[in-house]
Amino acid sequence: MLEKKKIQSVTIWLLPIIILGGIFFPPLGYLVVFMMLVLLPLSYFRGRYWCGSVCQRGAFLDRVLSRFSLKGKTPGMFHEKIFKSVIFFLFLGFFILQFVVAEKNFHAIGFVFVRVCLLTTLIAIVVGVILHQRTWCIFCPMGFVQGKIGLLNMGRKN
Repeated sequence: MLEKKKIQSVTIWLLPIIILGGIFFPPLGYLVVFMMLVLLPLSYFRGRYWCGSVCQRGAFLDRVLSRFSLKGKTPGMFHEKIFKSVIFFLFLGFFILQFVVAEKNFHAIGFVFVRVCLLTTLIAIVVGVILHQRTWCIFCPMGFVQGKIGLLNMGRKN
């Protein structure tokens, strides 16, 4: 496997491409769909490997936000299954609502993914500066799903 820092030096560029590029060219949001199609099957075999090594937001948090983070203690509730579940279902509801509003429009659907990426990145920045840079990763909805899929592989312990 490639070294984490080498992987992150490449994946970190996906975040501005999706967010900034997606504002001007919404179909770039479909890169998020591609990443989801890769990470979800991967998580069966590797659990949250994507989160720790490949995630473009994680790369940003490690390489950029860590310089500004107060590196405080993360509240225990962020680690609780109920908290992670609530966040997951809130984001799922937000996501579904955005799809309904997009009304099968190719550009509008692409922008749904851009918007969700932007919103989650803003949340990650706020909690990352106030607390620890990787606080978002503790309750990230995609990380939550990856962890659950990883548990399906009976040989894994998550």
